[in-house]
Amino acid sequence: MKKIAIIGANGYIGMYMQSFFKAEGYTVFPLGRKDIEKNIPEITKVLEGVDIIINLAGAPIIHRWNDAYKKVLYDSRIITTKKIVTAMSNMKKKPELFISTSAIGIYATNGPMSESNYTYSDNFLAKICKDWEAEAQRADAFTRVVIFRFGVVLGKGGGALSKMLPSFKLGIAGTIGDGSEPFSWIHISDLLNAYMFVFSHNDLKGTFNLSSPNPVTNKVLTKTLGKILHRPTVIPLPKFVLRFLYSEGATVLTEGQRVIPERLLERHFVFKYPTIEEALREVLD
Repeated sequence: MKKIAIIGANGYIGMYMQSFFKAEGYTVFPLGRKDIEKNIPEITKVLEGVDIIINLAGAPIIHRWNDAYKKVLYDSRIITTKKIVTAMSNMKKKPELFISTSAIGIYATNGPMSESNYTYSDNFLAKICKDWEAEAQRADAFTRVVIFRFGVVLGKGGGALSKMLPSFKLGIAGTIGDGSEPFSWIHISDLLNAYMFVFSHNDLKGTFNLSSPNPVTNKVLTKTLGKILHRPTVIPLPKFVLRFLYSEGATVLTEGQRVIPERLLERHFVFKYPTIEEALREVLD
């Protein structure tokens, strides 16, 4: 069976991937931050003989941003990806597939946005995504490259939902502002299945929106969570509170994108959890 290297394997999504791909019969090589801090010849040696390389590396986005942390956000994605691609180019036997990560934060807040009809944002997060993707695309000279633009990933045991649940369970949760901001999301099972889908379709390459075909608003998300948990959702969270806590980083929470996974739908990829209520019920079961 094929060998997969997962860079950033100790993060929330990476841990899911390790279990999932092992269960599918793949040999998995989990690589962490220390592995990628090595020099390029050492990274090349580690990657030699691997068939598929998945790049999940990147410092957490939900954080208070200052100049120093913005550099951490940028370097942990762009510099790391640059090193990985350079190391791959030096491999004796090149990998057959490189899947790198990006985010729907590349898009402007109006919408809907698809891979063929879009407007990019001009903020810091969008700049990270653009430069991140450009570094990953350099590998197109010697292997098949796929870039997944993640929506908010919903799953058990971590991720964005784990940060939201305590206040919901206490009955002190509500919408962010007026609740009108878009919320594009994907269940972790659909995310993993999308990777398998790309593995088995050798003609697929380029960028893909990895999000549910049914984006919602923050208000719908909030009301659905309250309904499932049987808790009130009447206390709105003012945006200025998030700006106080996270500075410029609050834009990740206060500005959403409405995104459609057009390319996956065109290829008849089937989402197991296409609606927010189905996804949240499974996660909270």
